[in-house]
Parts: sequence; C-alpha cells; structure tokens
Amino acid sequence: MVTDSTSSLDPADAARADISIIPLQVVIDDLSRPESDVRPLEVAGALRAGRLVSTSRPTPEVIGHTYAELEAAGYDAIVSVHLSSKISGTYGAAQVAAASVHIPITVVDSMTLAMAVGFAVLTGAEVARAGAAPAEIVAQVRRRAAAATTYFYVDSLEYLRRGGRIGTAAAMLGSALAVKPLLTVTDGEIRPYERVRTESKALARLEELSLDALARAASNGAVDVAVHHLDNPDGARRLVERLQDRVLTGSVVISEVSAVLGVHVGPGTVGIVVSPRV
Repeated sequence: MVTDSTSSLDPADAARADISIIPLQVVIDDLSRPESDVRPLEVAGALRAGRLVSTSRPTPEVIGHTYAELEAAGYDAIVSVHLSSKISGTYGAAQVAAASVHIPITVVDSMTLAMAVGFAVLTGAEVARAGAAPAEIVAQVRRRAAAATTYFYVDSLEYLRRGGRIGTAAAMLGSALAVKPLLTVTDGEIRPYERVRTESKALARLEELSLDALARAASNGAVDVAVHHLDNPDGARRLVERLQDRVLTGSVVISEVSAVLGVHVGPGTVGIVVSPRV
C-alpha cells in the first residue's frame, strides 16, 4: 500500500500497517521542502506573515523511486491511493510512475482528501494483510473513501482561491458578505456548503453537521472520526468533546491538517472526517 502525505496518516501508524507515504512539497519563499519536513504551524505563521507559500505535487520520478524500492524489496503488487485528481496532480504523476516498474500497480483516485483517504488506506492495508487480491483491496479502498463525509470551516476563502481550489466568484462573495464559510468535499471537489456570520456560529454548525453525519454512519456499524485543524486546537478540542461519547465502536483522531492542505485552507481551519467502516 502506498499513499501520499496529504492523507494525514500518522507516520508510526503507517509504518505499523506497512504503508509507504510519498511526500508532497511545501514551498515557502521559493524554498521547496518535503511536507514531512514542514510543521503545519510553520505554514500558519508564514501565511499570517504574508510570505509566499505554495505547494507542488511529487514528480513521477520521486513516486517511481518508491515503487522501485518496493519492487526490489520483493512485493508482487502495489495499490497506490492518492488525494482527488480534481484537487492535485499527484494521481496523474503516480499513473506516469506506474510504468517505471515491472510489478502490477493500481493507482486509485480517492476523490477525497485528508483522513478520508487515510482511513481508506488503512482498510486497504488490513485486507491486504489478510491475503486479499489487489482487485479486492482496491474495491475496499474505493468503497470506504466514497462512504466518508467531510466538512470543514475556514476563516477565509482567500487561500483556497489563491491555489485554484475554489472558484473566484465564490471566494469574492464570501469576502464581500463577511461570512464564515463551511465547505464539503463532493465528487472530488471542495465546494461551499453553507455560510454563517461568525466563527462561533460556524463552529456550532460544524458540530451539528458532524453529529448528524455520525448518527447516519453509526447506524450501520463502526465508524472512525478524524478532527483536523490548522492552528485552532481549541476549536478542534471542543468538537472532539461533543463527539467523543457518540463514537462507540470506532476511533476519534485529532490532528493538525497536513502542511500542504494547510497552505490552501489557511489558519483557523477546523474540519471533520466521518468514515464508516463499510
């Protein structure tokens, strides 16, 4: 199993599950570094200071190097799962890289991001350890990624607009009305969901949406939850406190959003992924 660093998997959890993580790049003032070397708080500080901050996908050569190492280590197939192709070129680069080795590689467009990808990859690793064939692993990964629900609050749409991850018209409307946007991931794209007037109302509404999503997911079995944030630990903690007692058969993970995703959502972001174990 291979994924990229925007999946937000804890490196120790990935190592235990035998998952290889390929880093995207964070560029601050023209210095490009692997995401694994950049703390999210550094990104938040750079954005607030008005420094030049951007991101880039890994090259096919970098991805191909990981594939070649796995081939040399004796693996006979690779399933490589990446954030939505409508958000990043990583999936396309992985497709190019797949031709560089001799073992079969299936590159999966998760059509989502953050721990919605991470939970799906963990499921793929679990069924792989149980002896499933690559086609079954891919089916399980796609099923879990598609079942996840993602909502997030951003303090400003400006960062998403700069990176081309949301339309200019939507970003300008949010700024003109001085609203606090709630967003979701639909069909592989980041889309506006609701607009509220204040941060406190946005976080309260995020709690309501999270509880509704959790109730729907939990009715069908175990569910895992990830609460992400960028330099907003208090908002994340409040959300976790509201959800903790409602997750009876799964896990609740709280973590800063990956540095690359942080570049695009900006400081103050709080988000949630509700992922049923389908």
